[in-house]
Amino acid sequence: MSTLQARAPADPTFETTILVRDTCLCLHAQRAARAIARRFDIALKPIGITSGQFSLLMSLNRPQPPNLGSVASLLAMDRTTLTANLKPLERRRLVKTMADSTDRRARLLRLTLVGRTVLAKAVPIWRHVHAEIEKQLSDPDRLRVELNVLSKSGNRDGAAG
Repeated sequence: MSTLQARAPADPTFETTILVRDTCLCLHAQRAARAIARRFDIALKPIGITSGQFSLLMSLNRPQPPNLGSVASLLAMDRTTLTANLKPLERRRLVKTMADSTDRRARLLRLTLVGRTVLAKAVPIWRHVHAEIEKQLSDPDRLRVELNVLSKSGNRDGAAG
């Protein structure tokens, strides 16, 4: 038997599986996020966008066009994923990407008139679904605060110490 095999941890027990199922914050957050996103996706489908696209379009709704890096940071996405998510919005002419006049290497993102129109149609839908979800929660403000705390702690690599 090799040294590596001798030191290999035992397979997790079924009890560990149940513990993770019942207590894992990551699992519960992922399940809740998928369920919430699905509700918004269904509601936004008639105007042709997803919940993720709504968030991306909303992140561009600023007085000055933001750069790719600031939007990626706001949405907690890497730049490659953001670029991939922008492509269908650019094809539909909802978003325009342009070079920054002060730094030709940087890309600025701007909502087009069509993008603003879609976003304007989406906001009342978002308000309605959001209010319905908040009604189900005992303290939505506290949940928001705690989720923000967790999102700011996301730079840690999660490696076991």
